[in-house]
Amino acid sequence: MATGTDQVVGLGLVAISLIIFTYYTAWVILLPFIDSQHVIHKYFLPRAYAVIIPLVVGLLLLLFVGLFITYVMLKNQRVTKKAQ
Repeated sequence: MATGTDQVVGLGLVAISLIIFTYYTAWVILLPFIDSQHVIHKYFLPRAYAVIIPLVVGLLLLLFVGLFITYVMLKNQRVTKKAQ
């Protein structure tokens, strides 16, 4: 069972994810169909960042997953050497 704190953290993460998804969807899908002189464009970054930001985040995620796997493998290797 999840505690109250876990539920609040989970709800916060879902809310943040929903906000980011909505912003990105409006930025990438809806904004190109709105006139470039419209006032709404000042609330969004240039469209080049719509590709650059997810690419950088994905590369960082892969880096951290790779570092974690390397750390776990090296740690398991040390433990098995001590057991022998």
